[in-house]
Amino acid sequence: MHFTQREQQALRDAGVDQDTIEAASDAVVAATDDAAADLEAFFDGRETVYSNMDIAHSASEIQEHTVEYCDLFTHADDIRGYLRFDTWGVPVEGGRVLSDEKVELSLGPTVHGRVRFAADEDAL
Repeated sequence: MHFTQREQQALRDAGVDQDTIEAASDAVVAATDDAAADLEAFFDGRETVYSNMDIAHSASEIQEHTVEYCDLFTHADDIRGYLRFDTWGVPVEGGRVLSDEKVELSLGPTVHGRVRFAADEDAL
C-alpha cells in the first residue's frame, strides 16, 4: 500500500472507503512505474544527452554527456537508481518527464540537485 497507516486512517475518517483507497494507491504505483520506464527510455534511445548540470571545472552552462545506461527501480512513489555516463555515474533519487525531448532527475551524491537533460542543447 502506497499510503501510510496514518494517511489511510485520515482518508477513512474523511469518508473514503477502503476499496477506493486501495485503487488510489495502485494508481500511484502504476504512475510511478510508467514514469520510471519513460525516463529509462529517454536515456536508452540516446548515446548523447545535454544537461544544465553545474560542473565545477566547466565554464559552460550546458554539458554534453555520453550515456552508458540508466537503470531505475521503483517502490511505491519513489524512483531510484543509477545513471552511468562514459567515465562516471551518479545515483538517481527521483525524476519526471517534461516532454519527449526533456526530462528532469534528482541526482544524489556527488551532484545533490535537480538536473534537466535534453536530447538537444536548444531544448534546455
